[in-house]
Amino acid sequence: MLSVETYQTITEAAGALGDRSQYIAGGTLVMRAVTYGDQSFDRIVRVRQTDRNIGNDAAGLRIGAGATMSDILASGDAEVLHPVARLVGGPALRNMATIGGNLFAPNPYGDITVALLALDAQVVMANGQSLPVESFLSGRDQLRGLVAAVTVPRIEPGSFLFSKVSRVKPKGVSVMSIAVSSRRGDPRVVFGNMGPLPTRARAAERALAQGSDANAIAAACAVCTEGLAPVDDALASSWYRREVAPVHLRRLLQNGGRV
Repeated sequence: MLSVETYQTITEAAGALGDRSQYIAGGTLVMRAVTYGDQSFDRIVRVRQTDRNIGNDAAGLRIGAGATMSDILASGDAEVLHPVARLVGGPALRNMATIGGNLFAPNPYGDITVALLALDAQVVMANGQSLPVESFLSGRDQLRGLVAAVTVPRIEPGSFLFSKVSRVKPKGVSVMSIAVSSRRGDPRVVFGNMGPLPTRARAAERALAQGSDANAIAAACAVCTEGLAPVDDALASSWYRREVAPVHLRRLLQNGGRV
């Protein structure tokens, strides 16, 4: 028997979570699991009002975990994430999918998380703990607690690039996604669906740290799949992903703007 419990605050909901419970916000992941008869949980925990606020503070851009992709697109403060949010599904999905839920989305989903890793974002937990996205992802499967918000450091206009590679345009799921950012000469290159989690292409980052000219871009593309572990699935083979990753990274760097 599946039960649903509603709490007033995210702190109360976090305390109510157990081994056989799932937190629901937008429901794009949890309700699919219910529909397909997932037997790993029998309790759904929800909050009466989730935090959907988006705005700038001393730490940069703060996005409440309950903010949807549509909320992000409607916010002038979150303009840096507009290129990513508009590529998440269709209007109905964007009205439901939350940034907090996206942090837990398995392949081939989670494009916003790819962007957050490239932007050096922090994940703020309901207990007040703040974690870099990279650390959060490495312990995601063992995590106890709920995400309250995400904070994104300020970045100069034109210093963030994003590309989603899909077989069905414009709203198909990702064969791969690529996010590139540069803050004060510190480039980040992140691939989605090129491993079990969004992954930094550190060899490419080192190449781009030497400059943003054609030679640096060529060097970055030549080594961009080092350390990545793409898999074979219904969308594409591991071989195909490795072959096309340098092509799409080059297009992004050459045509998307400066790194």
